Amino acid sequence: MESVSRRSILIGTTAARTFAETKNLAGPRKKLKVVVVGAHVDDPQSGCGGTIALCTQLSHEVVALSLTRGDSDSIARSLQMAPLALAAKRYEDAVRSCAFLNCRLVTLNYINRAVAISDEHYKEFSTMLLAETPDIVFTHWPIDTHPDHRAASLLTYNAWLETGLKFPLFFYEVELGRQTQDFFPTHYVDITSVAEQKKAAAFANAITVQGWWPLHEQMQRFRGLERGYQSAEAFNSHPQSPDQPSLAAILKSVS
Repeated sequence: MESVSRRSILIGTTAARTFAETKNLAGPRKKLKVVVVGAHVDDPQSGCGGTIALCTQLSHEVVALSLTRGDSDSIARSLQMAPLALAAKRYEDAVRSCAFLNCRLVTLNYINRAVAISDEHYKEFSTMLLAETPDIVFTHWPIDTHPDHRAASLLTYNAWLETGLKFPLFFYEVELGRQTQDFFPTHYVDITSVAEQKKAAAFANAITVQGWWPLHEQMQRFRGLERGYQSAEAFNSHPQSPDQPSLAAILKSVS
């Protein structure tokens, strides 16, 4: 297989256009706003941590937008922690995790496993997401065993529709097989150069990391093998996402 340089970290399947082949972009590179939507405070880092790190290396601004602030009754009971203490600890850890990736954490105050899909939440979430004026958005794949992941995906999709499909929309995977189901990548990001940075960010989420990191480490190796990389993250692009030069720019590294 032909060796892949850091100039082409985004590679599509044969059925998808390879945006990384767009090499001659007119004018200076624009600083872009990337928003990664997660149901929980550790989801953006687990599903997109490597891609976030590559984007911030290119001086793009990345926001990790979580629907919840770290609360979880089931985790609190298993650890014998007060729910408010758990939420505070997980939020603090998530802020540290995002600092490793040089991104900013923003949260709503929805309740873990009780994120309702309602007109009120559609409006509230859309207002918050669109206030960030994103150039590209990543969110959960909608076919998922966790109800909060499904809700995050639908809330993001609805906001995207309200913009008139203005920005590219990508879906990411978490705990493949255990949570994300029937996920078929259209694009891969080679995260080999930032794998240790992603791991450091993951382990900042001290309370939850052991529950998901081993599977994600396997996922990264598996996705890498699919494209000839050591480690990769995989994404599915919505087929109606706009074909913009910025999409190539944001996921192209420079020597």
